[in-house]
Parts: sequence; C-alpha cells; structure tokens
Amino acid sequence: MSTLQALILGLVQGLTEFLPISSSAHLVIVPDLLGWEQPSTTFDVVLHAGTLVAVAGYFRHELLSIAAAFVGGDKRDAHWRRLGFLVAAGTVPAVVAGVLFEKRFEEFFLNPTAVAGFLLVTGILLIGTGLMIEASEDVGSKRRGITQVTVKDAVYIGLMQAMAIAPGISRSGSTIATGLFLGLGREAAARYSFLLSVPVIAGATVFSLRHGLSATGESVAALLVGFAAAALSGFAAIRFLMGFIRRHSLKAFAYYCWVLGGSMILWHFFR
Repeated sequence: MSTLQALILGLVQGLTEFLPISSSAHLVIVPDLLGWEQPSTTFDVVLHAGTLVAVAGYFRHELLSIAAAFVGGDKRDAHWRRLGFLVAAGTVPAVVAGVLFEKRFEEFFLNPTAVAGFLLVTGILLIGTGLMIEASEDVGSKRRGITQVTVKDAVYIGLMQAMAIAPGISRSGSTIATGLFLGLGREAAARYSFLLSVPVIAGATVFSLRHGLSATGESVAALLVGFAAAALSGFAAIRFLMGFIRRHSLKAFAYYCWVLGGSMILWHFFR
C-alpha cells in the first residue's frame, strides 16, 4: 500500500465514521471502485485507533468526568456515573450481535451490492427522522436533553448500533436518528451517539486483533499517514456534525446515501 492510498483511506475512515454515511460501506466501495486490495488487519486496526483518538479527544471532558465519577464517588458526580451506565447499557447489544453474528456480518463485507443496499436503508432512516423532527418542531414539541436519556432510550439506540455492524448501515446515522425518534434533542442525540461510539470503536479495534496482525507489506510511513489522516479528519467530522445538527436535519446525508448506493448497484449491474 502506498502512502497516497493510506492517506485516502485514512481520510475516508475518519470522515465517514462520524458523518452519517457509513464508514464500513466506504471502505468496501472505495477500494472496489479503484481496484485496490482490501486493507490488511494491521491497517484496519490503525485506522480504528485513529478514529478512537479523534472521538476521545473531542469528548475528553465528558469521558474524564465519567471516569472520575466512578473513581471518586462524590454525590455531585451522580450525573456522570449515570451517563456512564447508560453508555455501557447501550453498548451491550452491539457486543452480543458482534459475537453471535460475526460470520454473517463478514459475508456482507464481501458483497458490494449488499453494502449499497444497506446504504439505501440508511437514507430511509435519515429522511424519515428528518421529516418527523421538522413536523414536531413545527408544532412546538419540546425535546429532551442528554440528562434525560433513559435506560430504555439506551437499549433502543444500542439495538440500532448493533444493526450498524452491517456495512452500509451508518452507526452514527442510525443511533442519532433513533435518539431523535425517541424524543431527544438534536445535540443530545448526537452527543450520546458519539459517546456510545467510544467503547464500540475500542472494541472493534481489539476485535480486529483476534487473529493477530497481518504482515502484508505496509510501510511504517503508510501506517502513520493512515492513522494521522483518520484522527484529524475524524475530529473535523465530529466538530462539523455537532455544529451542523443544531441547525439542520440529516436529510442531505440521506440523499448522498441514496445517490451512492443507487450508483453502486447500477455499476455492478451493468459492468
């Protein structure tokens, strides 16, 4: 793998991990379109580590507060302990699904047409939620903040995160859309979604190591470029989306998913 390929894949991973357009789909589609080999396990681990640095860096205050709440035990930290428990509760469905349906999910990664179909599903989720939010805001419905997330909310959002293991179902898109559907505010849904991504991305990084690191010839430079590109673009994507979602719905990303998914289906049908 050249450093240019590593740069492109790192940027793709960082941007699409946090924008609601599915990173797993893009890491299948981009090499397929460009005729590149699928990245090695080593490179996959490096990219996940980069995005983990991005989300942990952006939400460092929240993560440190949650950690301190469990260590300190101060009653004033009850909010942060509760949020930590809710993140843990929302992570359980993805862990269970990953263990039980690992082989089935891996089969989807080998089928670009199926990935394209899942992108169409992501678009439906985003457009449907966007229309619902606009309707509720028109009638002045009040939405809940992150301090009002319930265990039931965490479980439902976690179930959608589990479904997003399938490439093409956006993790951020499906979890934010579910949070909005359940009555969370725009920023609250996005913030909880990103906090929920921390244990999942960390778990995916460790899970990728279960068969060991593969030696396929990536240079140290390519690995470092991929890591840096994923970390920096991931941080930029989170910052952008947190500002974007305060003022806009996610419908624009739905159209993108439909165009990309539909184009990929036609590409494989006619080539």
